[in-house]
Amino acid sequence: MHSVEIKNLVKSYGSQKALDDVNICIDKGEVVGLLGPNGAGKSTLMKILTAYIPATSGSVLVNGQNVDEFQLDIRRQLGYLPENNPLYTDMYIKEYLSFVLKMYSTPFNTKQRVEEMIELTGLGREQKKKIGALSKGYRQRVGLAQALIHDPELLILDEPTSGLDPNQLVDIRTIISDLGKTKTILLSTHIMQEVEAVCGRVIIIDKGKIVADDNTSKLSHMGTNKIGFKVEFKELVNKSELIKITSVESIEKINNNIWILYSKSNKDIREDIFKFAVDKGYSVLSLSQTETSMEDVFRNLTK
Repeated sequence: MHSVEIKNLVKSYGSQKALDDVNICIDKGEVVGLLGPNGAGKSTLMKILTAYIPATSGSVLVNGQNVDEFQLDIRRQLGYLPENNPLYTDMYIKEYLSFVLKMYSTPFNTKQRVEEMIELTGLGREQKKKIGALSKGYRQRVGLAQALIHDPELLILDEPTSGLDPNQLVDIRTIISDLGKTKTILLSTHIMQEVEAVCGRVIIIDKGKIVADDNTSKLSHMGTNKIGFKVEFKELVNKSELIKITSVESIEKINNNIWILYSKSNKDIREDIFKFAVDKGYSVLSLSQTETSMEDVFRNLTK
């Protein structure tokens, strides 16, 4: 049984389709990154999955239960951090987390569980403050703590690291990676490094449709079918000279001295580039094979 099973999902607002025939299966223990440009349908998908809004058509199952039929049961099984992270700003952190935990039927000791969540999410230094007095980064931590406090099987995180500084980013990513060892996580983000750091699988959605769904390492090879070599010359070199290298298929200029040369037949052409430089009397300051990043893949699939 899949942790999440989405079949032929459609969500329409009048004549506009926010989601158009979406099909996704997520197994238990997977950490899945959900990517897409603004307005692609990511948040809509998460809201349907968490039973906050209904689908127009199609089916969504969580642990085998239909979201439309078992809304309360499903909400007990998942933790949700929405994009705008609504919190009760007049409540103290411990007060709020105790309030959230008491809404669920759990075997936890309230005081002990709240302390565990405060330690896990790094809220210790701020724990005596009201939520309204916290920075955006610490509010995100409170939101993550409330999503985790009832020990859900499935975590739905919509932009969980929004507003965090670089040190906080590392901390939260570590938490998510550790949680991914025992829980199923669907993570929406715009930060490509985050996907590469914590997700084993990536789903890219654009204009309401799934345009890519594969493990992170395989998807990184989808950005281009050409191998590129970045070369920096000491001297100014003309494009008309570089294109005459027989193993070069195409050329991209980065600046006056730096070029990316794409090879024919996807072969290593570094030796050819050096031979060209020696024959012409040019000095090569650096030469390396370019790597396709997740950002490149994202741009190629959604532009």
